[in-house]
Amino acid sequence: MTNEVLPLLTQAAQRRILIIDGAMGTMIQQYRLEEPDFRGDRFQNHPRDLKGNNDLLSLTRPDVVEAIHRAYLEAGADIIETNTFNSTSISQADYDMSDLAYEINVAAAQIARRAADEFTAKNPDKPRFVAGALGPLSKTLSLSPDVNNPGYRALTFDEAREAYAEQARGLLDGGAHILLVETIFDTLNCKAALFAIDEVFEEKNTRVPIMISGTITDASGRTLSGQTVEAFWISVKHARPFSVGLNCALGAKEMRPHIEALSDIAPCFISAYPNAGLPNEFGEYDQTPHEMCNFVEDFARSGLVNIVGGCCGTTPEHIRHIARHVAEVARTRPATGQPKQAPSPLGVAGTPCFPASNRSLSVRKPTS
Repeated sequence: MTNEVLPLLTQAAQRRILIIDGAMGTMIQQYRLEEPDFRGDRFQNHPRDLKGNNDLLSLTRPDVVEAIHRAYLEAGADIIETNTFNSTSISQADYDMSDLAYEINVAAAQIARRAADEFTAKNPDKPRFVAGALGPLSKTLSLSPDVNNPGYRALTFDEAREAYAEQARGLLDGGAHILLVETIFDTLNCKAALFAIDEVFEEKNTRVPIMISGTITDASGRTLSGQTVEAFWISVKHARPFSVGLNCALGAKEMRPHIEALSDIAPCFISAYPNAGLPNEFGEYDQTPHEMCNFVEDFARSGLVNIVGGCCGTTPEHIRHIARHVAEVARTRPATGQPKQAPSPLGVAGTPCFPASNRSLSVRKPTS
């Protein structure tokens, strides 16, 4: 069975630039919730502190999660993400709640669907979609957590695959229209997620659109596991995603050259949802909605993107400004099925390629 969401989503993305929502964590912080809010009645006697386990709020304070979804929908979001960034059994192990992973994902997807369906019913010409968010995990497959033992891994590929499969089942059973593998700093973790999603699709005899969003961790233009955006795209394009893009770590200004590079080589739709600038010395984000939307509008006017929104530090007001500004952009970036330029032969290794005329440059392959 082919999910009916794909043609609707494709048609919407071809007509205009779509808006994805902003930060969930930033909004949860504004509620100033305390330990009893996270525990609710059900987990009053749980042995671990639960404050900070934002994903658990889908069970204990669903009213807060739904209110945040509604705020982003009212701001103009076409796509809202489920509150499931850390809802795998691996990440929930930090709170001794691994056994709740499936239940949290189902509940979070149901909450988001309830809000999205209501807004779609009010205006069928602007359908709203729920993206089931699969985060990067609290452990990495490509890097050792022990500097004295670089060959050690805290996780196996099969363990990651099984955790992601459980999450994908929960999101689909809860009604997610899309599966979004996001904030990818380790491409091998992403590959485990994509493998798991494909297994679940076969198991359920259904498919939904897949969105993939990587994270460039610093000014080097690479993911934490050492790949350039070109190498990242080559590594994930086999999944035939609806969209590929970047989110988190960088503000819109810093993200622009990397989005442009990705837009040049990926033939699918392109997404970008940056942070509200770079964090200050207190780890807070100072970029105002007006400042941020000007940078994101440039993405749109330059024909680089099809889907835009916000990540850390962004609020419904940021999304409202972005939605208003990109709505004025007449053209959208076409998803042609053909890249603007072919990836380089060295792209898989993540090695930058230089023009032949730059004879004095030395090229170094990353060791990671």
